[in-house]
Amino acid sequence: MLVKLRKYLITGLLVWVPLGVTILVIKLLVEILDKTLLLLPFAWQPANLFGFNIPGLGIVISTLFVFSTGFLITNFTGRRLISWGESWLDRIPLVRTLYSSLKQVTETILSSDKNSFRQVVLIEYPRKGIWIIGFQTSDSPEEFNQLSGEKLLTIFIPTTPNPTSGFIIMVPEQDAKMLDMDVEDALKMVISLGVVTPAHAKTPFEEQ
Repeated sequence: MLVKLRKYLITGLLVWVPLGVTILVIKLLVEILDKTLLLLPFAWQPANLFGFNIPGLGIVISTLFVFSTGFLITNFTGRRLISWGESWLDRIPLVRTLYSSLKQVTETILSSDKNSFRQVVLIEYPRKGIWIIGFQTSDSPEEFNQLSGEKLLTIFIPTTPNPTSGFIIMVPEQDAKMLDMDVEDALKMVISLGVVTPAHAKTPFEEQ
């Protein structure tokens, strides 16, 4: 009887915990984006204009603003404005370093290039006999290859359960095992503390 009750409890938790967390995250994002309405002139804010708040309106306005920005930047005038703005930011020491780094990271993550931050690898780290999942971001600079005497790969090692933080290491190409695994599957494995594994990675014993 206790075994069945425990099974029912765990099954219920498996349904409600991920659903509840998902709802909380979405609610948090909606609240954050709704705060963008505070950037509007006081008289234009929905609470003052209509007499009541409109939940989710911040998401609509933020989305339209982002799309409009993308549309404007794709033309010649927009590109000139961005180029002028970046050249101005490039004159400020601290801002220059921060902006350029964040821009490169964003371009890497959002890039449609299949060779950019897309290859999942398996490497021995922090010592021989211990394996860890990583993501190849690029080939290492030629200067590094010359100094080490071999071709190196730049690998991003994500932390668990937050894969947005981590560190990079450079390993010889022959020491990186290329995995036939999607980035999404690898991220699920990292976030779930290794509990969720790709279907093709399961052993025959696990599938029984």
